[in-house]
Amino acid sequence: MSNLDIGALNRAANEARGLAIDAIAKCKSGHMGLPLGAAEIGAVLFGGALKISPAHPKWINRDRFVLSAGHGSMFSYAWLHLAGFGISMDDLKAFRSRGSITPGHPEFGETPGIEATTGPLGQGIGNIVGMSLASKMAAARFNTAEHKIFDNMIVGLCGDGCLQEGISYEAAAFAGRFGLDNLVLFYDSNGITLDAAADKTQAEDTLHRFQAAGWDVWEIAEGNNISEIARCYEAAKFNKNARPKLIICKTVIGKGVPEVAGTTKAHGESGAKFADAAHENLGLPQERFFVSAETREYFAKLSAAREENFREWQKTYDAWKIANPELAATLERGIAGDHGDAESLLAEIPEYGANSNATRVSGEIALNVLAKKDPLLVAGAADLFSSVKTYIKDGGDFDVDTPAGRNIFYGIREQAMVAITNGISYFGIFKPMASTFLTFVGYALGSVRVSALAKLPVYFVLTHDSVAVGEDGPTHQPVELVSTLRCIPNLDVMRPGDSEETAAAYAYAVARKDGPVALCLSRQGVPAQESIPASVRRAGTLRGAYVAIRETAPLVRIIIASGSELQLAVAAAGKLGAGTRVVSMPSMEVFDKQPAKYREEVLPAACTKRVAIEAGISAMWWKYVGSAGKVVATDTFGFSAPGNVVLEAMGISVENLVAVCKSL
Repeated sequence: MSNLDIGALNRAANEARGLAIDAIAKCKSGHMGLPLGAAEIGAVLFGGALKISPAHPKWINRDRFVLSAGHGSMFSYAWLHLAGFGISMDDLKAFRSRGSITPGHPEFGETPGIEATTGPLGQGIGNIVGMSLASKMAAARFNTAEHKIFDNMIVGLCGDGCLQEGISYEAAAFAGRFGLDNLVLFYDSNGITLDAAADKTQAEDTLHRFQAAGWDVWEIAEGNNISEIARCYEAAKFNKNARPKLIICKTVIGKGVPEVAGTTKAHGESGAKFADAAHENLGLPQERFFVSAETREYFAKLSAAREENFREWQKTYDAWKIANPELAATLERGIAGDHGDAESLLAEIPEYGANSNATRVSGEIALNVLAKKDPLLVAGAADLFSSVKTYIKDGGDFDVDTPAGRNIFYGIREQAMVAITNGISYFGIFKPMASTFLTFVGYALGSVRVSALAKLPVYFVLTHDSVAVGEDGPTHQPVELVSTLRCIPNLDVMRPGDSEETAAAYAYAVARKDGPVALCLSRQGVPAQESIPASVRRAGTLRGAYVAIRETAPLVRIIIASGSELQLAVAAAGKLGAGTRVVSMPSMEVFDKQPAKYREEVLPAACTKRVAIEAGISAMWWKYVGSAGKVVATDTFGFSAPGNVVLEAMGISVENLVAVCKSL
């Protein structure tokens, strides 16, 4: 860093500003405030400070950079282009157009060098905390005295909006408590939000707020001073004192476009109409999407140096693999996201036999069997390990002095917990899980939605899943949240009905590679459905739904049940006669992915007398019962009383189910 070419980086910063102005002007949409105001931060990071290899964008020991203020996406695209990642000038010209790899907000998996899907403000801060935790965990698990293969930094850039969102301080408090000193967060402190100057809505002292949370903080009065940015970053990077780092840069939003700079108009695309004057003001030619030969040459030389750095690391990695073949096999399996297929994982879990376990208890057994086989499974809970039953026994606790621990205590921070879990997944080695009561996933829905959007293979264990929670009352009885989760695209929701279904749900969740899974589990005990072979329950759950009780006479009616209501459907079928079929449907999403032939076998279209039962709202069930059917559900909030009393009052009972079936 001491040998930085300040002149070259200042030139590159202005050319990055020009790229942002031109892309936003071309599509008449976007946010130019941050790309212009924070350009020098980008120059320091992408112009030398970050340990990256554009030729190897997935290098496991790369530094990660996340733009939490994702609306400023042209910042990332411009710098990734200049640094030599696979973003062409045509990609910049296609900014915000359909099918481009330069969408309005950064999307993980779409663009080389983009480490996280950001846009909802503050999410990126949670993500970098998760990445830094995963990096600590990886170093503790895989580094040896002879070979250090993990020593990377995690870097983020946020704005006022990110820090106003409550998730940011949840994540910051966690990072401070757990000593994540491989994390550096830049704060683009320009004093402007969308509607007004930031002081209209905030008055806190950010410096002392973060210090109180256990962070080291630097403040740069001239936030566009490359030398100062570099000096502070170097100090932050090498000060390993179990404290994360915040660098506050006092910048000018929209710097380079005097007509809007320092005002709310600079936040969006208002400055684009001044593109000609901005080029002149920045010392750029009127040519659009201009990058000088000198800047190209600077980054070409830098790329060569970065490639040499990568090759030196590769030599260390190759030697480490030879010396540690078992560790290497585990690591490479994690990088590939290979935690086994669902059928094989399920075969590892012994059958439960007769029991009346709550499905959360059955889940604890399944989790610990799978965790014993796979050291890359890690668990987290929002101060509820003892209740949700997700603690990995003998796995140790992640902490400052025990970074190899597999159990993460998040405290009462549900939204940050999920964003941090997403960050662990983005890092790309571990299979993380987050857990809490289902009713509190409402706090975390923004983060869960990003999990699904980014196709992250995380999973959530959400217990106390219905009004059967009982005495705690309606604040803790999640009547609507199973269906709320089912509304999120690419999130597979599983609500198993007994221990064998729970085992299959866990196996499915651990095995899934292309998106998240939510396991909704009961607080109360549920009887094992021993009249149905365990193999049928297990295999059927992996397909989302199956025939649990088959009719022994011409088919008259079908009862569809989910979760703890499966026992009621089975009991009702015994009272309704031989023409009744019971279908267990632990997962609508998984069932809907099955071939049409299988779905017809389970729910034959010819049978229109159908009743669904679930201790939750009815809305999602009508597509399975049709206009001729009925749903036994709880479309109101509950009340405080023993769980069986609440269920009975709401008609979630064998007697009412039988009556409804007969009324068709």
